[in-house]
Amino acid sequence: MSQQQKTALVTGASGGIGRAIALRLAADGFAVAVHFAGNPATAGKVVKEIEQAGGRAAAMQGDVAEPEDMRRVFDAAAQLTGAVDVVVHSAGIMSNLPIAGGDLAQFDRLIRTNLRGAFVVLGEAAQRVPPGGRIIALSTSVIGKAFPTYGPYIASKAGVEGLVHVLANELRGRNVAVNAIAPGPVGTELFYQGKSEQQIAQIANLAPMERLGTPDDIARAVAFLAGPDGAWVNAQVLRVNGGMV
Repeated sequence: MSQQQKTALVTGASGGIGRAIALRLAADGFAVAVHFAGNPATAGKVVKEIEQAGGRAAAMQGDVAEPEDMRRVFDAAAQLTGAVDVVVHSAGIMSNLPIAGGDLAQFDRLIRTNLRGAFVVLGEAAQRVPPGGRIIALSTSVIGKAFPTYGPYIASKAGVEGLVHVLANELRGRNVAVNAIAPGPVGTELFYQGKSEQQIAQIANLAPMERLGTPDDIARAVAFLAGPDGAWVNAQVLRVNGGMV
């Protein structure tokens, strides 16, 4: 598949799932705007990987929850090929805290990044993406599990799914598909942090596949939605989780 002369903007692309998405879309022929929040070195490594493989990329810094930052990022991304054809909103944070007695400042930080950030990025994408383009947000399959201490994170991602459904309707007639991907547990550095081997094994066994997902599992699903085979998929949440329900 070739996507020559198209640009994909991937937020949170400096590591983990976002990095895998950026590399996959670059392999599919997109010029990739590698967005990062605060670590230019890791974003630079992603750009270098893409360029060494013969692709085109540029790193762009910004706070996803700040409209002015994201307008600047979108402007810079559009300079790669003239337009931003695909937007993948992968940036997000995760905090575990109980509802009763939970730290309100931590809650506000999570909602600001995950939900306000999605509102800002999706809103900017809706004004920029041309006909035939795609907007893809990342949610989470933990929405269906209701694990203790996941309340604020689940609430933020449920809000993202709501925004996706509404935006798809608001873009009626524009020929722009808006979807979400809800990964199951994925073996990233962030996932492993603070977990024992027993906890990791228990989580891996939640799905009938009896394994953790990989960043590439999620990137392949994004590539489907971003490519020609995903043109008729709209307003959906694709749960890429090995069968975890």
